[in-house]
Amino acid sequence: MAATATIISAATWISSPDRADANEWGCEVLLCASSSDPSWRGVPACHPPMYRLISAMGRWGFSWPTCPEAGTGRPGYEAYDECPAGWTVGSSNQDHGGARPDLCVQVRNTCPSGFGGRDGCEQTVTMSRPLRQDPYYFDIRHEGGKVSRHWFSLKR
Repeated sequence: MAATATIISAATWISSPDRADANEWGCEVLLCASSSDPSWRGVPACHPPMYRLISAMGRWGFSWPTCPEAGTGRPGYEAYDECPAGWTVGSSNQDHGGARPDLCVQVRNTCPSGFGGRDGCEQTVTMSRPLRQDPYYFDIRHEGGKVSRHWFSLKR
């Protein structure tokens, strides 16, 4: 809970109107995006910088605001979540742009008990790979080289 209070007070400090240059906006975005309990949507001081970001992303020439002081650049993006245990990542063939890792694949032995692994007894089953609820992330480096990954969403 102390971390949440720190994030809220820091977000309030850097969201004041006289601190609105691009680097500070990037730091606001980083600070708000890395809030996890609650997420940025639960921190009222995070609404202005994050709504500004969401709006700006739809404009031509958009460039992600960065926070040089934190040593982070643009966030990463991973649309798909991990496959369930026992499944591997597979790809469907796409007409445009090549294959995407959008499937989970499992090979099952369908031979009756006692027949071993005869040819023709394997069945490949696929399912759509789950989408991440929070597909964007920042990797934040700490003293000593440790890195923590903070996942977030840009849904309002």
